[in-house]
Order: sequence, then structure tokens, then C-alpha cells
Amino acid sequence: QVHLVESGGGLVQPGGSLRLSCVASGFRLGIYAIGWFRQAPGKEREGVSCVGNSLISIDYADSVKGRFTISRDNAKNTVYLQMNSLKPEDTAVYYCAAAKDLYCSGYVSRLTGRYDYWGQGTLVTVSS
Repeated sequence: QVHLVESGGGLVQPGGSLRLSCVASGFRLGIYAIGWFRQAPGKEREGVSCVGNSLISIDYADSVKGRFTISRDNAKNTVYLQMNSLKPEDTAVYYCAAAKDLYCSGYVSRLTGRYDYWGQGTLVTVSS
């Protein structure tokens, strides 16, 4: 059975950092592109970052460029999202998702319908 499980969320002050993890089970994470999405209360789910299966392609939303870093360890079936310089507007539930045959670049890599599997999400709250 396919599962994606996110962890690492929590409460952090503005300017702080968190590292989210996405662990896959039931399938080989290494052949999938992995995207991170977030959904704030009352807003649509938006793509944050994406990493291709071979690390050749990586994409970031403009709102997180220079602050967030995506990485993956296929041996551990895990993808990470390092989030630095967090802002209150980063507050949201963060989800990871897996997509086959996806090159992470621009708009397409942020389409929720492009992804096959989703985790349950982890809440990130940025507040003083």
C-alpha cells in the first residue's frame, strides 16, 4: 500500500527555520518526482517546490525562492524541505506528493492534478 507521511511541522517564530520530511512506503520513491504543496486556511492549495527523480530538475515558487531548499535521499525513501527565514504568510498545512514522469519546472510542476499520491500534511505555524 502506498503511503507518504510528512513530519517536522510545528510552531516557529518569524525568521526561524524548520525542516519537513516526507517518507514514502509501498513504492520506490526514487522513480517519482516529489512536490511540496501548502494550503492556508481559506486558500487554495499551492505548489511550493518540486524535485525530479534524478535531481536534474528542481523548481521553487517565487514566494519561497532563496528561503526554502528541497532535497531527496532516495536510499532513505525521503524528501526534505528546509525552510529558513520563515514568515507569517508561510503558515499552512504542508503536503508532499509524488508524480511519475514529471520534469520539475514552472507551472506544470505545481498542478495538483499532476500528482498521483499525497500525504496527509503537517501543520506549520509561523507566529510570534
